[in-house]
Amino acid sequence: MNPLPATAAYELRFTSLFVEGRGLAFPCDREGHVPLDALSERARLNYFFARKAIGREFAVPAVRPAALH
Repeated sequence: MNPLPATAAYELRFTSLFVEGRGLAFPCDREGHVPLDALSERARLNYFFARKAIGREFAVPAVRPAALH
């Protein structure tokens, strides 16, 4: 899988089950595939943590248009 450009159009968002407005988001394609090789080590670790914590810390992730900053 090719890395996504820094301006990826989509993000995979893991929303906190306990704190409104908190969560983790990662660049992805429209199918929700995250380019792991393009992430920093810290982002990669956060991604794996979020996946493991679905149902305990985070809701099932959703693919959304990337937020404009």
